[in-house]
Amino acid sequence: MTKTEKPEASPCFSDKMLLALARDQRNTSWAPYSNFTVGAACRGESGTAYFGCNVENASYPVGVCAERVCAAAAIAHGEKRITALAVAGANRDKAPEGELRPCGMCLQFLSEFMDRDRKILIADGSDGWVEFTLGELLPQRFKLENLETGEKS
Repeated sequence: MTKTEKPEASPCFSDKMLLALARDQRNTSWAPYSNFTVGAACRGESGTAYFGCNVENASYPVGVCAERVCAAAAIAHGEKRITALAVAGANRDKAPEGELRPCGMCLQFLSEFMDRDRKILIADGSDGWVEFTLGELLPQRFKLENLETGEKS
């Protein structure tokens, strides 16, 4: 490591703690139209956790996904990179299911702040989870270089 490289902070929040935060955030979800509640929690490079829930709107495209809410909270608090994300979601009053996946818009949004090898944890119906990397869920992301060269990533 050179003097200019900054070592990654040791995480204050473990993966299990992020999953617990994501599950808990489902309780604050505003989902009167779909009744599908989603909570998310992410860990910034500092080791701090940020969280959010989905917020629906009668004008459906105006709603915001939990993943983007928590990532935006991290950036608003000064984080530049996200090192992990946990997501829990299901129909209201049901346990989170492992089949949930972040939508393409959220994955693209996250790719601005997460490296391809960073993990995304998705809560299952028990205390477990399934784990993917951002690169597995979004193998071809759109990035700044695409705007400058027109090339695919």
